[in-house]
This record gives sequence, C-alpha cells and structure tokens, in this order.
Amino acid sequence: MSEKIQKILARAGKGSRREMEKAISDGRVSLNGTVCALGERATEHDEIRFDGHLVKFKSENDIPCRVLIYNKPLSEVCTRNDPEQRKTVFDRLPILKQGRWIAVGRLDINTTGLLIFTTDGELANKLMHPSHEVEREYAVRVFGEVTDNTIQALRQGVQLEDGPAKFNKISFAGGEGINRWYHVTISEGRNREVRRMWESQEVQVSRLSRIRYGDIELPRTLPMGGWAELEVKEVNYLRKLVNMKPIEMRKEVGRNNKIKNLKANRIRKAIRKSELREQGIKPANKRRRKGS
Repeated sequence: MSEKIQKILARAGKGSRREMEKAISDGRVSLNGTVCALGERATEHDEIRFDGHLVKFKSENDIPCRVLIYNKPLSEVCTRNDPEQRKTVFDRLPILKQGRWIAVGRLDINTTGLLIFTTDGELANKLMHPSHEVEREYAVRVFGEVTDNTIQALRQGVQLEDGPAKFNKISFAGGEGINRWYHVTISEGRNREVRRMWESQEVQVSRLSRIRYGDIELPRTLPMGGWAELEVKEVNYLRKLVNMKPIEMRKEVGRNNKIKNLKANRIRKAIRKSELREQGIKPANKRRRKGS
C-alpha cells in the first residue's frame, strides 16, 4: 500500500509531518529521481531522497512501534555519531534488524536519568513538540541559598534569554544546609532549561536527573546504562498523549527486558559485558558444560 511521502519521512525521523510538507513544497524531496510535489505517495519499492540523501524506510505495517526507556549515565552524549568519539546513548541499545532507534528529546552530557527511544519517528516528533506539553519531572541537587522568594520566583516565572520559563511544581526532597534536593516539573524541553532557571536565581545545580516523562517513571531497579522495553499499555499511553491510534501487537525486542520483568543484576551483567567488548576484552562464558 502507498503512503503520503510526508508521513513516510516523519516516521523515518526526519521531522514532523508539517515540517516535511514544507520540505516537499521547498523542493528538498525527490521521488525516484524527480522532485516530488505535495500529496504524492510512495511504496517501500520507491526511492525517496531528502536533501539528496537516500531515506531508508519500510511500510508502516512492517515496522512495529517499539518504545524503550533508558537510564542515561553521566558523560554520554545524545547524538548518534560524536566527532569527539565520546560514548553515546545509542551505544548500548539493542540492535534492530529493521528501522532505527530515535531519541525522544535529549539530556545534556552532565544530566542523568530517563530517556525514551522509539522506532516510530512520527511518535518521537509529536512527543517532542511543545504543543503537547508533556510533563517532565527532575530530581535536582542545588548548591546555594534557596529562600521562599527563590521558590516563589521559580513558580511564577523567570526571564531567560529565550523567553519566560517556570516550574509547574517544585517541592523540597531532602538535604541540609546549602546542598538540598528538589523535585521540579516542566512541560517544555528547551536546552538546559532546568539548570538555567536555577542559575537565574544565583543557585547552581550540582546534580540533575530526569525521573519521569508524562506518567512513565524511571524504575528504581533499572541501573545506569540499562534499558527496558515498554509494555503495549505504556506505548499506547504515549500514543494517546499525542492523538495517535493505539497499537494492538508488535514484535518484542527482548522478552526478558520488559518493564514488569526487570532484574537489575542481569541488566548490570549485560552492561558489564558491553563495556568489556568496547575495551576489546571477550567476556568469559560461565555456562557449565553438560555432565560437569
């Protein structure tokens, strides 16, 4: 079956449908060697190029919507290829036979915690779009004097260089003296927004971790560098947030890495094996031989 080209490009992670419609109107997309017009359709047997680059894609029915959560460690960057050869958040994700993992937003190199990945580019783009106002919650450790006036200012809104910003909620989460923890929520994903808001009040952020995205929480049993696949129920919750049709079934990435079956020790071993392979060390096989 054929699909509109802007839908194919959105699913491939090139941008939102609206952005792809503009790209087509601007002549940046070709179909089988000819600049295409808005409204044209294609099948998986056609050749689509975006800005001259070949777009690899499958039909919608051939690519199940998969969603992973990942516990990002410090020092990993949210890019597919880093010119400085630093570790990226894609390095430890499971390898796909078709499609690719697309990050829903990003965290800066010094921020840890919950990242969401999906094979559905349209879902990723819609979740990132500010019009849907998906709430994010962060655990923040700050260094500096935090007064009632500070809290009030952050709740009512502060002026940043890219416009006003405020926390939807802010609550004290422990600590003493000038090192204290707070939980804060925002509904935007601007670059370093949480850090910049605190800094506007002359308070420094010493640790920052995202712990919730919408109703999807970071499980306590998921170690740093570990991933797990969302159940269909959670996937459909995310799709409903952005007015997309629910899915009924899909191929699983790994049956032992489902949210309800998280086993921290097993995932830590998998992370350790991954680290050994990166160092060129072959992990030892500890399986016992039959009869031993």
